[in-house]
Amino acid sequence: MPDHIVSSYDTDLEDLRRSISEMGGIAEKMMTDASNALVRRDTPLAQAVIAADRRLDILQREIEERSILLIARRQPMAIDLRETVSAIRVSNDLERIGDLAKNVAKRVVAIAEQIQPQKIVIGVQHMSDLVQEQLKDVLDAYASRDTKAALDVWERDDAIDALYNSLFRELLTYMMEDPRNISFCTHLLFCAKNIERIGDHTTNIAETIHYLVTGANSLAESERPKNDASNYATVDLPGTGLGAGA
Repeated sequence: MPDHIVSSYDTDLEDLRRSISEMGGIAEKMMTDASNALVRRDTPLAQAVIAADRRLDILQREIEERSILLIARRQPMAIDLRETVSAIRVSNDLERIGDLAKNVAKRVVAIAEQIQPQKIVIGVQHMSDLVQEQLKDVLDAYASRDTKAALDVWERDDAIDALYNSLFRELLTYMMEDPRNISFCTHLLFCAKNIERIGDHTTNIAETIHYLVTGANSLAESERPKNDASNYATVDLPGTGLGAGA
């Protein structure tokens, strides 16, 4: 980024970058810890995730307030304006990612004492691993202003949606096979949906990176397709030929 005649202007922009970087680090850790807490049924770790969300909320508000003041005082144009607007957008997405990780952690606390086969959790863990990778990659892309890496994250969202749809059906099947699984699997469904939504927010950040670098709002020629088909999912009830969830 070029230096400005007013050095305090550069300081303002650098402060925004540092705050976004801090938010990204917190959001990444919250998601990783929430996933680990789910796999291990680790209530203290889940409670630490819940507590960490407060710092993320504070940073988001500070970034928004500083960005608004910067626009009012400096009246930035071109890349400077886009960087300021992008800081607001990315901070909002990171704050929502923190909320969704906190929601997963709350589910962990709810199911910590329930005894269920570990295989039921494996699908959610796999999806979480993929989304964690997306989040890391998009934050790296934001730091380096790498539109190619941002596009790669954007395109990978289809795989997350497909995995979520498969997991949705699998968990429904577990519930129908044994009613004792209903409570646990219902919580896992909510965890999976929260993780899938984190993936959506990583693609939002990818779109913001493209806007920041190029000035164009659309990252691709067409809108990002949403392949979450869980609203229409059906599973055959064993021995009946009838569907459930239609």
